[in-house]
Order: sequence, then structure tokens, then C-alpha cells
Amino acid sequence: MFLAAWFLAALAIILAWPAPILLARCTWPTRDPFAALVLWQAIGLAGGLSMIGAMLCYGLSPLGDNLVSGLHGLLLIMIGTAPAGKDALGFWNVVGLTTAGALTLHLLFTLLLSYLRISTGRRRHRDLLAILSEPHDDPGTVVISHAAPVAYCLPGGARSVTVLSDSLMAALDERELTAVLAHESSHLTQRHHLLLWAFAAWRAALPWLPTTRVAQRAVNELIEMLADDAALKVSDRGTLIRAVAVVADGQQPGQYVPDVSEPLEVNDDAGASATTVARVKRLLSAAPALPPAQRLAVLASAVLLLLVPTALLIVPGVVHV
Repeated sequence: MFLAAWFLAALAIILAWPAPILLARCTWPTRDPFAALVLWQAIGLAGGLSMIGAMLCYGLSPLGDNLVSGLHGLLLIMIGTAPAGKDALGFWNVVGLTTAGALTLHLLFTLLLSYLRISTGRRRHRDLLAILSEPHDDPGTVVISHAAPVAYCLPGGARSVTVLSDSLMAALDERELTAVLAHESSHLTQRHHLLLWAFAAWRAALPWLPTTRVAQRAVNELIEMLADDAALKVSDRGTLIRAVAVVADGQQPGQYVPDVSEPLEVNDDAGASATTVARVKRLLSAAPALPPAQRLAVLASAVLLLLVPTALLIVPGVVHV
């Protein structure tokens, strides 16, 4: 299990630095946002599992040849029934176990704290909408008075709502408005806010890791493209491009323009502008979707990323010295 710890450590470093950078620079994700999002999730999950697993394997290496046997040996030590020769851990083993435990608690606490912060913000936002908005003809949609053309959705289960500004409705024709509503509705039905929350927590937990910002922005951009694909099912490209341009015109410096990703604090002016440019370029180019074989390869890679650290942790003798 000692060697497994080094394999996991190497994998954690790869998934924490070069892998996100390389994926963010690739052009194929715009041709299949769904497959790219699956891969991003796999990188995040496998990276965290490898990081914590490496420290656990190192700490438990004197007690067993996999995580299960090592934890069993640790339990025997704690209750005082460990056999002779299996009742001691070195100083650095204890450091590894302590660090793994502290990092796990930190990640879980950050995830919970992010959830509470976002939930509180959405609840207050929903209360304000109840006072300041008016119902729209489309169910689950309300209209606010705002000088900028604004469209966003506020997740909340059965209380989810899409918000439009009166300025936006005045600027769009019926077909463009239909495209905007389809775009925002897909955010809610596909529960994009959960994915954004996970990557926000990852960034908050490891703010010293530059790739967390890269990953968050890439995921935010891919989610917008996925929503554009949903809108294209009820609209043509030209109509959607005009609608995107009008909504983007509302995202000016100094204006409060919330949307599905607003609690994640990635919609700085440069980030929002770059996302809009990428979306419009994608819609204009109309690049073909990934061939089935390539899509399958991406999805298989995502599954493999999760299986490798799991196998190193729980399968006896996979990497054993």
C-alpha cells in the first residue's frame, strides 16, 4: 500500500494541475458540452479521492495491503486488540492520517458552508422577488422592472423561477423570448446549479490552486452552451444569437445582473464577456457534434479516472510491495 500511496499522489498532482489546464485549452468540449462536463466532474472527484487516498494509504501502510485492511488494523489499535508487531504507527504515518482527516473535514465543511451561503442568498432573493416582481404568462416566470435586459433563473425545487426584466421583454420579439425562456428552463430542469455549487466549493476549499478558477469558468461556460443546445430545439441559430446578444448587453460593469451562477462569484465582467463570445462563436460556427466513438472515449476516460484511484484503495495487491 506504500507504493499505492505514491501512485495516488502522482495522480492527484496530474489532476490538480496539468489535466485541467490541458482540458480548458481543448476545442472539442464545445462540440459536446455534456461529455466535457462529465469529464470535468471525473477530474474533480478523482483528484480529491487521490489526494486524500494517497495520505490514507501512506498512513495505513504498516497495517494492511489496502484501505479496508488498513482501517481495520487502525481500529484494532484504537481498541487495544492489535496483534504483536501491528500495534504501532510511525510519526509520519500519523501525520499522513491526520492530514487526510483534516483535509476531508475541510472539504466537507466547505461544501456545507457553500450550500448554506447559496441557499440563504437564494431565499432572500426569492423574498425580494415576491415583493418586486409581477407574474408572467409563462408558468414559473416573473417580470421585474430593470433598466437592463436581464434574464436569469433562481433554483429552488418546486419554487424555482425564471426572472425576466421588462427591458428585455421590450427588446426581444416573441421568438427570441421563447429561446431565452428555453435556455433558462434547461438550467433548472437539468439542475445545473448543483454542478456549479460543487465546483464553487472546490474553488473555495482550495483557493491557492489556480486550476480551481480555470475549472469553474470552464464548467460555467459549458453549462451555458448546454442550455443553448436546449434552446436550439425550439429556436433557430440566428434567433438565439440575437437573444444572447441582447441579454449580454445587460451585463455591463456596475450593474447587478444575477443568474444561475451568481452565487458562485464567477460572473466578473471579463468572465461573462468571454463566455458570451465563446457562445456566439460556437453558434455561428455550427461545428458538428463529436463522433460517437470519440464521445464514448471521453466518457470511458471519465469512468476510468474514477475506477483507478478506487481500485488502488480497496483492491488488495493492485500495487503492493
